[in-house]
Amino acid sequence: MIRQRRVARIPWTSLVLAAVAALLTVLVSPPGGAQAAPARRGESAPVYSYDRAVRESVWVDTRVDADGDGRTDRVAVDIIRPREAAEQGRRVPVIMDASPYYSCCGRGNESQKKTYDAQGRPVQFPLYYDNYFVPRGYAVVLVDLAGTNRSDGCVDIGGPSDVQSAKAVVDWLNGRARGYTTRGGTAAATAGWTTGAVGMIGKSYDGTVANAVAATGVEGLKTIVPIGAISSWYDYYFAQGAALYDGGPDGLSNGIESSEARGRCQAVQRALVEGAPRNGDRTPLWEDRDYVKDAGNVRASVFAVHGMQDLNVRTKHFGQWWDALAENGVERKVWLSQTGHVDPFDFRRETWVPTLHRWFDHYLLGYDNGIEREPMADVERAPDQWSTDRAWPPAGTRATTLRPGAGPVAGAGTLGLKPAPEGATAAFTDDPKLNESDWATDIDRPTPGKAGFVTPPLTRDLRLSGSSSVSLTVTPSTSSAHLSAVLVDLGPATIRDYTDKGEGIRTLADRTCWGSGTTGDSACYKRTEASKAQVGHTVFSRGWADLGHWDGSGKGGPLTPGEPYAMTLDLAATDHVVPAGHRLALIVAGTDAGLIEPASTTPHVTVDLHDTSASLPLVGGYGAFVRATSGGGHGKPTPPRGLGVPSLVHVP
Repeated sequence: MIRQRRVARIPWTSLVLAAVAALLTVLVSPPGGAQAAPARRGESAPVYSYDRAVRESVWVDTRVDADGDGRTDRVAVDIIRPREAAEQGRRVPVIMDASPYYSCCGRGNESQKKTYDAQGRPVQFPLYYDNYFVPRGYAVVLVDLAGTNRSDGCVDIGGPSDVQSAKAVVDWLNGRARGYTTRGGTAAATAGWTTGAVGMIGKSYDGTVANAVAATGVEGLKTIVPIGAISSWYDYYFAQGAALYDGGPDGLSNGIESSEARGRCQAVQRALVEGAPRNGDRTPLWEDRDYVKDAGNVRASVFAVHGMQDLNVRTKHFGQWWDALAENGVERKVWLSQTGHVDPFDFRRETWVPTLHRWFDHYLLGYDNGIEREPMADVERAPDQWSTDRAWPPAGTRATTLRPGAGPVAGAGTLGLKPAPEGATAAFTDDPKLNESDWATDIDRPTPGKAGFVTPPLTRDLRLSGSSSVSLTVTPSTSSAHLSAVLVDLGPATIRDYTDKGEGIRTLADRTCWGSGTTGDSACYKRTEASKAQVGHTVFSRGWADLGHWDGSGKGGPLTPGEPYAMTLDLAATDHVVPAGHRLALIVAGTDAGLIEPASTTPHVTVDLHDTSASLPLVGGYGAFVRATSGGGHGKPTPPRGLGVPSLVHVP
């Protein structure tokens, strides 16, 4: 049951602070180097000095002894906050990014790492959050997850230790946990300088931790901004039993934990290996790392950002998290871009920073700036071209059942509303060398590696918004089989080239500045622009599965050759408009090369068309499809041109 939408309360103290900030804007010039629009009513202004900010480190007790050394682990917390606010007795809210990457890999497009002076005091705070928000009356808190950089404990890839690493810091900021001025000492550190209002933000692993902490329902966490974030770690490594990578969470752990932790955390490493078998079975380890099931605990508002062509953290993570939040009445907002695994600072910087500013001002300072009443969704339709929706998926979106049918050419069938007659079939032979682009390029040819189904050229635009599924009845010729189902827009377009190195962006040499800086921590970052590609088709939603997991029990097994199996493949969430004149295609095949691992055999698979269907989230539902597929055609479609699929990436 959907709860009534929460209305943010605005404490009178925040209104007083807003008035003071507005007055100070007139009296005090912004610090040098800040690039920001003049302060508006209800907006925090850059009135505090960045170079005088308090920079300190605290070690927070997680109350967990993951490494088994007989004492509870402490995580390192680097803090930067406005000195003037502390001197005046004003408490400030916190923007927090908890990450395992501050020493191993870096954050952002320029891979910034934390740096320290000779006494161990923090100098560089990666990303622009400190440069931009500290002068505006926020503290920025960067947490080293357990087992990384200067923290105790062990990395457990989204498990209890990871989650508690960050949750304990929220507790400390609210007076419920212990902090210390040194890693092993007894001198206490308290957080009397903060209001206790926390907003967590981060891309990828960092955003995943934000999701996880929100799912605990911890008091004081007011909002999260997960960017390209995981919602269930099983779904990061597997797609309904099909392996997405040739390794498990232990491999990622090896890459991010400190050399010191590596020596003391062998038992945790063994648990990651033993608890995550490569057969795709769901185990207790995966259940512990599924945050979707705990979405009912979320008290924080959520501003989610995801690239619709993110083939690292695929949009299934966003879609299932978003749906669960909606079911539980959580206040939320979303940006969906055409990029891959890219931060909005690098694909829409000039709009992103002021939007994030207003979001934090509202949920952390209590400003009544109206952002919660603005359109819920921003969607990128073409490179740098955006549309908005009051709600997402938009009103009038309905799950509509489309059905494949046999066509005049084997392997190139039809896609419409009528079910195929009983006994109608299509077939393909798994070819692990082929990928979704190969299939789409050959959509109108009877190639053996896929079964394709296509609408006529559309007479009107057709928009899909949300998550799809494809229900199949198939008969394999061998004891194992992997399945792929993809939705394709057949027609020419200019898109962000998500297959290039930048996954849809190109990094330039010149820089723009966002806030104030010091010699050790610049506020200036390289500009980017859209990296574009001209294509003849666009794959816009994907789903994969191991047929051995057909029964949904979470446990796979061998297949009986020649026996039919029914299985529903979940396709990743998307928002895509198939324009008039283009065609919509559903392709069913085996291994999607570069995106899933092949099965142990290469089966010939027969598809029962009568018992196969696709449930698609069409804006306008059944009627929209009827209108888009009736009336005059637009001539022959443009022959597709290939857009390659990147090989597997594994840096969440």
